[in-house]
Amino acid sequence: MGPSIVETSVGSRFERIGAHSHIRGLGLTSEGKALPKADGMVGQIEAREAAGLVVEMIKEGRMAGRGILLVGPPGTGKTAIAIAIARELGEDTPFVSLSASEVYSTEIKKTEVLMQAMRKAIGVKIKEIRKVYEGVVKSLKVAFKRHPYNPYYKVPSSAKITLATRDEEKTFTVDRDITMELLNKGVSVGDVIWIDSETGRVTKIGKVRGFEKAKYYDIETEVLVEMPKGRILKEKEFVHTVTLHDLDMSVAARRGIVSLLFGMPTEREISSEVRKTVDEEVRKLVDEGRAEIIPGVLFIDDAHMLDIESFAFLSKAMESELAPIIILATNRGITKIRGTDIESPHGMPLDLLDRLLIILTRPYTKDEIREILKIRSEVLKIKLTDEALEKLTEIGAETSLRYAVQLMEPAWEQAKKLGKDTVELEDVESVRKLFVDLKESAKYAKEFEEKMLK
Repeated sequence: MGPSIVETSVGSRFERIGAHSHIRGLGLTSEGKALPKADGMVGQIEAREAAGLVVEMIKEGRMAGRGILLVGPPGTGKTAIAIAIARELGEDTPFVSLSASEVYSTEIKKTEVLMQAMRKAIGVKIKEIRKVYEGVVKSLKVAFKRHPYNPYYKVPSSAKITLATRDEEKTFTVDRDITMELLNKGVSVGDVIWIDSETGRVTKIGKVRGFEKAKYYDIETEVLVEMPKGRILKEKEFVHTVTLHDLDMSVAARRGIVSLLFGMPTEREISSEVRKTVDEEVRKLVDEGRAEIIPGVLFIDDAHMLDIESFAFLSKAMESELAPIIILATNRGITKIRGTDIESPHGMPLDLLDRLLIILTRPYTKDEIREILKIRSEVLKIKLTDEALEKLTEIGAETSLRYAVQLMEPAWEQAKKLGKDTVELEDVESVRKLFVDLKESAKYAKEFEEKMLK
């Protein structure tokens, strides 16, 4: 179930609603027991409790060299559990979702696609202590000079700025680069700013409340802040999180520019030398206490579509020192490993399966389907009558949960066309005739097999 678009109550603004945007965690008690309905999760008690144990193992660093395999029929919450695991690990935990088919849909090598996905799933929280000049701007005067190539055109050359806190006030003369930063950031009197003492980078924090020389508007986007305290020159801790892939791209881009200068084409793939450079620099920052590694989650859906080469790559990657938590999902039973004639459980090599903690998901009960439909209707802001909800529940039990969820939105559109603000039973029955389920589609294909193109 992909993202949906629903109309909100504010004018004609549209909001994208993800299929799993309501998932906030695994919904477990402090003892690790799954609640029937909590954190957006419904049912799958054993699977959620198993995932809870996995989360504890990850937090204690006991998942090295291993991964997770979620196995179950379509529409049994495998993706929801993977997302919930990431939510339980913390807000900063990177989560990367990849369908196995995407590995074959790009122009770069399969192993490169997987490597980039893994690097995107590893965060690096970098901490920097920097000296900055902080204060509210009391005055700002910019000096101009004639452009060296156009005497009729003037450009900023320097500026004189007065910064103040509750305890201190100072006037500084700044060079052209900082002047341009001030102008580009739209700094004016009354703004609280930071000026990095080493790089000259200007950060605009907000506008001081009730500052006498500042200009205010009835409606504005400026953030109102309090007057800074203490000395103007002070140390500030900056914390920003990037992924290893972000750092790889940064280093590769710098080297790519050098390549272009010498007429050589830039690489479409990131070289091992670049990644080695990044890893060494990150390890150095971690050893110095200036950075922290945040292992994220790489979720690969339809994992049975990977081939033997991809599985070999993942097996080796799990042993890497810098590796995310790899979660695979499949709905296949005994099938051939892609790229071979060997049949194996879930279409995966046995040596890889030995490295995986396997969690089973089971079909939802009718009551669980009803609760999930209630949650999705609330997220999508769709009102259902009791009869409509019960009909969708019956459809979900008879066909699939996904099909029942997908019918809600066309039923809502049908209801709106008829001037109603609630989906009723007849709306559900109407759209079910228009949009068939998988079984009906297969039946139609078989009935008109001779007329279908082959």
